[in-house]
Amino acid sequence: MQADNQIAPWYKQFWAWFVIAILAFAVFIGLGLLFIAMLNPDSLVRDNYYTEGKAINMYLGRDHMARDLNVTANFDIDEVTGDISMQLQGDFAAMPRGLTLDLISPAHASKDRAITLRQIKDNTYTGQLEQQIEGRRYIELSDPDKPGDHGWRVTGELQMAPGQQYQITAQ
Repeated sequence: MQADNQIAPWYKQFWAWFVIAILAFAVFIGLGLLFIAMLNPDSLVRDNYYTEGKAINMYLGRDHMARDLNVTANFDIDEVTGDISMQLQGDFAAMPRGLTLDLISPAHASKDRAITLRQIKDNTYTGQLEQQIEGRRYIELSDPDKPGDHGWRVTGELQMAPGQQYQITAQ
């Protein structure tokens, strides 16, 4: 007597294809995530730690110079036109001809903005912001004519919102 229960080959079994489908789906999702990661690299990671570490001392010197000069800046941003109006105070021998205002996003390097401010009279400077900025930003104000160890830098952290007056002071 022969048994009527013949087992079908593996490729005709439902559970074999079910397990293979789960594995194929996992590979497909993994490749998709790898593709997304390659298109959107992390912009916050610095790859040259040694150079960055050496630059910290230069930055600290610039911060100390700003504190010695008692640098304070008050500014506002016109929410309609994007005009920046800044008043700079400090113990300068001569007021800088221009300033650089960096608005740095803590999360996205693509949202960083560098604005060049030009002197319009004594201690008043003006510049143009192309896009409205809201949210938390790190602020860096410096004199572009005095880079490196001979210059000064004022830094701070602000919550940006339309129609506000801002102040940063050397610390």
